[in-house]
Amino acid sequence: MSQGPDAPLPDDATPRPVSPDPAHSEPVPGTARRAVFGRQHDRIFDRLSALDPDLAGYIRDFAYDTVYERPSLDLKTRELLACTLLLSLGSPDELKTHLRGAMRAGASEQELRETLLFAAPFVGFPRVVAAFSQLSDLLGRPSGGEQENAPPPG
Repeated sequence: MSQGPDAPLPDDATPRPVSPDPAHSEPVPGTARRAVFGRQHDRIFDRLSALDPDLAGYIRDFAYDTVYERPSLDLKTRELLACTLLLSLGSPDELKTHLRGAMRAGASEQELRETLLFAAPFVGFPRVVAAFSQLSDLLGRPSGGEQENAPPPG
């Protein structure tokens, strides 16, 4: 069996849409968006709409209901990529939203940690440290900053 770039994909590597509609084999708009945001969905879009309704519409319609619904990448992979891109931009609030979304899409804590670590040689340690702080906050663990001002044990 050929292993080169033209080799056939194994059956389990066949690209699939994120959220197929069985009747039409087309993605159902909003499926990925609701999966990523979960219970936070309405709060997030209310906040975006308060900033600017057109901006909220562009994010909803293009980023989530078009780009996120494209075939070939599963939602977990998309969310891990989003986490990497947002940490590279230094966008902590959005990063935390997508760390949560990655977990909702099936990413384990270890996969998130590896994704964040992978970014270090490309974006630098300060951004990765900040991303780990967001992950720690999301998981309800101290990120280390609280201990700096704590009185010594005694």
